[in-house]
Amino acid sequence: MNKDYYQILGVSRSASQDEIKKAYRKLAHKHHPDKGGDEKKFKEISEAYQILSNQEKKAQYDQFGGTFEGAQGFGGQPGWDFSSWGRANEGFDFEFGDLGDIGDLFEDMFGFGGSRKERDPKRGKDIEIGIEIPLEEVLKGKEREIILNKLNTCSRCQGSGAEPGTSVKECFSCRGTGQVQQIKRTAFGSFTRVGVCPECQGEGYKPEKPCNVCKGEGRLKTKETIKIYIPAGADTNQVIKVEGKGEAGRRGGKPGDLYVRIYVREHSHFKRKADDLYLSVPISLSQAALGDDIEVATLEGTNILLTVPSGTESGKVLRISGRGIPHFSGYGRGNLYMTLVIKTPKKLNKKQKELFEQLKKEGM
Repeated sequence: MNKDYYQILGVSRSASQDEIKKAYRKLAHKHHPDKGGDEKKFKEISEAYQILSNQEKKAQYDQFGGTFEGAQGFGGQPGWDFSSWGRANEGFDFEFGDLGDIGDLFEDMFGFGGSRKERDPKRGKDIEIGIEIPLEEVLKGKEREIILNKLNTCSRCQGSGAEPGTSVKECFSCRGTGQVQQIKRTAFGSFTRVGVCPECQGEGYKPEKPCNVCKGEGRLKTKETIKIYIPAGADTNQVIKVEGKGEAGRRGGKPGDLYVRIYVREHSHFKRKADDLYLSVPISLSQAALGDDIEVATLEGTNILLTVPSGTESGKVLRISGRGIPHFSGYGRGNLYMTLVIKTPKKLNKKQKELFEQLKKEGM
């Protein structure tokens, strides 16, 4: 489909190069994806500037219109300069999305392709850490402090990367786009490979004078104390996301996020299964036979009164509702299951032996 590049940039056909450049910068600044603009519109503006900013390509476009590229053919006729690395916005991006399997072949042959989803090169990296907590701590939400040695915003330049009192300027190599491209000519036609600008590392801007402390990075590796809230009911391998507490972005870029993976330490007495707790409670032979009221310690550290029914067999399970782990949703708790285990005495004193002898004679 033919495109009117003059209309896209909002300039007349008699516009000078300065007028074309000013129009492009104004529109690129307005529609840049990093500033919340429309990515499709930004690419359309960049494509128009690719052609109209180059005198030779502009002349061909004025002569042939939107189909001028086809006038070159595949036979090596005079046309564009396809030599080595050029600045961004001086050629077409050739996309393989509509070519099916042959597109994959081109990508393998020429090293083109890759993910088309652009990532902010200035954004800081995400960090994942693990925290071990005792089982008791999951009963109530708790705030913890951790110390991380990570890249943080430089306090001298406030993350800009520029020495205080100096400015940040547009990168000369990529004209503020953050990309440069290599144009290749093959028997199949002309192909453009877009890469990150090595001069500005894909940012499009460079400090006039780099910060003396961070050397232009806008960040330094320092220690930071971070508060993390672990909600009640947390379980092993659950991950808590703390936005903006990953590594600081480069030169004022958006920081990464911190992901905290929880590991709940096993308890010496209580066993956890989902949100239920399980506890083995030893009782004597006489308590099992006659029944009794005994005190049992809970995970909270308090005692509850447990009634052992007479004639209890070893392995009997008693349930106490709502004394397990709080549900992660914040509503209700699991149950506490107590398994009664009859403890057989290994040593008996003289009186105990006599009593058991009498019981034995009674058939017990």
